[in-house]
Amino acid sequence: QVQVVESGGGLVQPGGSLRLSCAASGNIFSTYAVGWYRQAPGKQRDLVARINRSGITNYADSVKGRFTVSRDNAKSTSYLQMSSLKPEDTAVYYCNIESVGGRSWWGQGTQVTVSS
Repeated sequence: QVQVVESGGGLVQPGGSLRLSCAASGNIFSTYAVGWYRQAPGKQRDLVARINRSGITNYADSVKGRFTVSRDNAKSTSYLQMSSLKPEDTAVYYCNIESVGGRSWWGQGTQVTVSS
């Protein structure tokens, strides 16, 4: 079982920035792919960004050029740097860890609210 913990959410004004962190337990983080998802009230959970074991990234069109996903395998942590935030970015943000064998684990989520 992999424990996944997100942090870094909060309230930010439009145009501001936040950096989310996703820390995973164990010592084989480098073998995992990491997906960042978000879910707004009444909506489905959607993929925002993903980084695979090789560091290759992909993004939802709505966040391209504003969000950057990265990873630090030595710290077993992934980051989601969010800039130029908009009110429509308001959601609970979740981290999903994917193993090579196809198993996955979710964190508890962290709330991001973009409002003036």
